[in-house]
Amino acid sequence: MNIIIPMAGLGKRLRPHTLTTAKPLLPIAGKPIVHRLVEDIARVCPEKINNIGFIVHPGFGKAVEDDLKEVAKAVGAQGKIYYQEKAMGISHALLFAKELFEGKVIVAFADTLFRADFKLDTTRDGAIWVQQVENPSQFGVVKLNAQGEITDLVEKPSTFVSDLAIIGIYFFKEGEKLRSEMQYLLDHDIKEKGEYQFTTALENMRKKGALFVPGQVKEWLDCGNKANMLQTNQRYLEFIKDQNLISAKAKVINSVILPSCFY
Repeated sequence: MNIIIPMAGLGKRLRPHTLTTAKPLLPIAGKPIVHRLVEDIARVCPEKINNIGFIVHPGFGKAVEDDLKEVAKAVGAQGKIYYQEKAMGISHALLFAKELFEGKVIVAFADTLFRADFKLDTTRDGAIWVQQVENPSQFGVVKLNAQGEITDLVEKPSTFVSDLAIIGIYFFKEGEKLRSEMQYLLDHDIKEKGEYQFTTALENMRKKGALFVPGQVKEWLDCGNKANMLQTNQRYLEFIKDQNLISAKAKVINSVILPSCFY
């Protein structure tokens, strides 16, 4: 199993925090977002993770790349770094790591975290992880048939079609097929809104017979802006409240630190 994480964005919505730190390395309850993401995926993945490909902006620097390799090492995988300098869509970004699209693959965006109590079914053609939301017009959504299979992917629908929002984590049984569809978009310069869209490649796979099912999570935690980052920190501290997150080096004088907190 390989994991590919596109994370070349500059995180402008989280400035000034991202002026000196790449967004996926900002902390959530004491660990970088991307570290939490990899841990979350490893927790529900029934198979060994061999490689984790991080697609970054070349300006992130060696220190960031070394940190990312340590994130992969922590779950027993090899970290590999790929570069996307100009943002031209997710399909464009993912193809920099094309060598990893062999066999079973998970694609995960680096600004989303989740809580789940299931094990990923790796016998399916693919899974698109979703969460029920109140305002689906702000998200890409999936439509299901009576058998619970995905029949359509709709980007930010103006009228109601589904309340199952795509959270940005995907599983593919045969990564080669996804790679082929993404490469087709680039080879034929097929763009939407000026970018090589990931959903276009997915829809082409589906039309050729790939059967996708939803992977529904218990809770979706967004890290896309400052307000959501604060909420996500709070929720993670609640999840891990039984762990000792107070550093042994901390000097607590005339004070009491109440859980849940990180210090």
